[in-house]
Amino acid sequence: MGNILCCFTATNETKSFPIDTNFQFASPLPSWPPGEGFANETINLGGLEVSQITSFTKIWSSPEDEGATFFEPSLIPDGFSMLGCYCQTNNTPLFGWVLVGKDVSGGTLASPVDYTLALTVTDSCYIWLPTPPDGYKPVGYAITSAPEKPPLDKIRCVRDDLTDECEPDTLLWGADNGVNVYSSRPKVRRTQAQGVSVNSFTIDNETSSISSCLKNNTFDLSASMPNLPQIETLIQEYSPRIYFHPNETYLPSSTSWYFTNGVLLYRAGDESSPVPVEPTGSNLPQGGSDDGTYWLDLPVDETERERVKKGDLQTSEAYIHIKPMLGATFTDIVIWVFYPFNGPATAKLGLIDVPLGRIGEHIGDWEHITLRVSNFNGGLYRVYFAQHSGGVWVDTPSLEFQNGTNKIVGYSSFHGHASYPSPGLVVQGTDVVGLRNDTAKSGMFLDVGTAHAIMAVPGNISSVVEPPWLNYARKWGPKITYEIGVELEKLQDSTVGIVESAIEGLMGVLPSEIYEEDGPTGPKMKDYWDGDER
Repeated sequence: MGNILCCFTATNETKSFPIDTNFQFASPLPSWPPGEGFANETINLGGLEVSQITSFTKIWSSPEDEGATFFEPSLIPDGFSMLGCYCQTNNTPLFGWVLVGKDVSGGTLASPVDYTLALTVTDSCYIWLPTPPDGYKPVGYAITSAPEKPPLDKIRCVRDDLTDECEPDTLLWGADNGVNVYSSRPKVRRTQAQGVSVNSFTIDNETSSISSCLKNNTFDLSASMPNLPQIETLIQEYSPRIYFHPNETYLPSSTSWYFTNGVLLYRAGDESSPVPVEPTGSNLPQGGSDDGTYWLDLPVDETERERVKKGDLQTSEAYIHIKPMLGATFTDIVIWVFYPFNGPATAKLGLIDVPLGRIGEHIGDWEHITLRVSNFNGGLYRVYFAQHSGGVWVDTPSLEFQNGTNKIVGYSSFHGHASYPSPGLVVQGTDVVGLRNDTAKSGMFLDVGTAHAIMAVPGNISSVVEPPWLNYARKWGPKITYEIGVELEKLQDSTVGIVESAIEGLMGVLPSEIYEEDGPTGPKMKDYWDGDER
């Protein structure tokens, strides 16, 4: 398979923007290993076959760098119809897609009976909301460069039972009249949710907003999800190299290294008799909930405790979770990394950096990066970088890649291990007061392609056996609540000359979880194990 291109034909001369250049991967995508339905270009949603179109005709572009461009899909395959147009911001290369549909069972698609003018952008760009016949809904807009309504056969509406509810996502452009244009996404996004993104856009207008997306009524994972050989090829094609800060003390390790280096399982009421953990975690309690009954802790011996805190990069590996998303039209490859210890935080108070002592420390630290891959063609479309209690999606054109390859680069923040797409400083809080998140490239890194284990795949497409530790629902470290007053006194003593209001400002931006040393639960206990990242 060659590169996935987003090509377009310009219909008017405008200022040149990054979007006027098509994004291309550094090297052509591979031929994926054989399988049932993955990367076959089309997916059947239950009588409605859809295909992902990445070629466009430009309709209109706003003249600002931070503006947007509107497109109509082009080179639509025979038998397929347009379901909606596309919009993208001007400041990144074109790397878009929209779905087109083909009625394969009769009655799943219908032409609109009329149009309503949803937005006049300029005298050369008009956005139209299709008026559907009874029993159908529009899932996208039509766009014209003249004020006349489009032909009724320009676009298709979709039968009600093949639609789901959508919601606005990212702001793409604010029109001069105050109407905003957003990307859209299914409102319910979980591994078993059936909503399918058309990847068109919506307008925040009460009478003209698109409120429906598609729905996968078949939801046969084997008909669209990758099999194990295909999953392995995807991992090798895009596998991140995660760089650690050159001053990082607390590096990752494998779970087996962690367990075999003196880590103990404690039980409430019997704290004096902790049990060594087996190398695979086979003696960890399975299932249940995070009820405080059990927790893990480092070796009792102080020397060994400090050694284990530092991890063991040579044995570390990434743990891979595969999950269907957006109605099984995409596959999320979730890359989990375990750190034995999360180091203390550093505050930024104006131009001064202040170590925060124990604030930010905890035993056991799970972090992740998520690759979102199209099940239509295997293209990587977005990457999620988890950052403390939140994170950020980054579209493929804005990623850093390893030289001459399609392998992405990520960065782990100093001591805190949050994931970032580029090196530098990010302050959690304000530019004046907040927590430092420093990232930089060094000779220390984890190459996911050469050090990983697939730990969980949907059961009907794979026979992967989950490791015992994955179903351990309790904490990976003890909970120790700080004496906040004592820690604040230490901070104030170390910040002589800094105004008290600056310290108070810092306390106002610190997340609540940083006030106690509390080991996290494992990956399977997170909301986003079965849900979307945000």
